[in-house]
Amino acid sequence: MHKINLAEKLALFSTHWDPKIVAELNGQHVKLVKFRGEFVWHHHEHEDELFLVVHGSFDMHFRDRVVPLREGEMLVVPRGVEHRPVADAEVSVLLFEPAATLNTGSAGGDKTIARPDWI
Repeated sequence: MHKINLAEKLALFSTHWDPKIVAELNGQHVKLVKFRGEFVWHHHEHEDELFLVVHGSFDMHFRDRVVPLREGEMLVVPRGVEHRPVADAEVSVLLFEPAATLNTGSAGGDKTIARPDWI
């Protein structure tokens, strides 16, 4: 059992759309990710995802609306719901999701990280 300092972990990488695992519990991964720009439209057939904004802000796009998220706010995207994160400036986000979750879900493609690194 070790405490995890999110700021220290975030300082270890600068890549975007490249989630890093910081903890695991009950078959779930806790990940940190930085992003800027638009991600691909996708959904996760079997997994819910939790997004918690650590630094910055972003908009979660759904087909019928946009939900703005600011520092200290979180959102759970239910399984099967198509979504796309969009950030005008770099944002740091904590993700909580099942360990088998692919970041691009149903979309696949060149932004898929099949096995995120531990930091």
